[in-house]
Parts: sequence; structure tokens; C-alpha cells
Amino acid sequence: MSNSVPPVVSFDDEPLVLVNDADEEIGFAAKGRCHDGEGLLHRAFSVFLFSPEGDVLLQQRSGQKRLWPGAWSNACCSHPRRGETLDGALRRRLREELSLETPVRFLFKFRYHARYDVSGAEHELCHVYAGLFTSQPSVNANEIAATTIVTASALDTDVAARPERYTPWLKLEWARLRGETWSTVQQFLAENRR
Repeated sequence: MSNSVPPVVSFDDEPLVLVNDADEEIGFAAKGRCHDGEGLLHRAFSVFLFSPEGDVLLQQRSGQKRLWPGAWSNACCSHPRRGETLDGALRRRLREELSLETPVRFLFKFRYHARYDVSGAEHELCHVYAGLFTSQPSVNANEIAATTIVTASALDTDVAARPERYTPWLKLEWARLRGETWSTVQQFLAENRR
């Protein structure tokens, strides 16, 4: 089998963790069902990856994605599966999507609900992390159409000027990250510079 064919790593029938507002596990449902209609509240995570200098790695979502295909988002976002820890899930997805192993730091968690169109919605209790990248990642084309690296101030400007280009979770998370947790990100990068 050729190494040029990227593996399929995301499935509509993978069992995701349903949660209540307190992030307590209350059951499981297939990913497809979690995103149908108004969506079912489920556990998720987002990882923002920064260069040692503080630049931000963004991904453009694959055109195959059911929700927000082609939109720009943070480096990696997904869900833990049934029986999987958040740490295990985010490390798995960093490998599957970007072929990266990297230190990460938890920043905050929040609940959001965003309707896409008749295709469905995101309804997540999302755990947000910062991580480090030191080289251009190798992307899984089933998940990611493109990547780019921008300065934090350039992302501030573009999100304000062209918000329609970005996923709703990136806009919500970036605003909070740049506000209340930016000093934590700066400390994390300083501790992990080589």
C-alpha cells in the first residue's frame, strides 16, 4: 500500500462522550448523531499550536468536512472517544492530523453552540490547549486542505476584518485566549523554547 494515501481517521459512527453543563459524562452517541440538527452536547478539545516566537499555525478544514468545510481554524480540534482520556485523544489527533508530538498546556474550557445549516451543528463543551511546533507539520489531506502560519496580531486583524473565513469555535476561543490567557501562553512558550 502506498504511503501517499492518507489514512482515514474520522468516522461518523465513532462513539463520542455526551456531557452535562458540569462536563460530567452522561452517555455516548455516534459522532454523526452528535452533529445532527441542533446537536447533542459532547466533549471536545481545541489545540492552538505556536512557534517558539509566538506565531500561530492554522489549518484550513478539508472540503470533505460536513461542518464548515474550507473554513480556517486552529491547528487541531476533535473529540475524545468513548473510553479515551482528553490527553490521549488530543495526542492521537495531533499525530493523525499533523504527525506531531508536542508539549501542551490546558488553558480553559467553555460551552458553545453553533448551527452550520441544514447539515447540522456543533454543540460542545470544549477544552482548549496551547502547544508548540518547531517545524512545518505533515498534514493528513482527509482532514486538512492547507496550513498557514501567521502572527498573533495578523490573526487578530483578519478575524476582525473577515470573520466568515473562520470557524465559530476559533473566533470564540481566540478572543478569550488573547484576553485572559495570553500571559499563560507566553509563559508556556518561554518554558518550552529550546
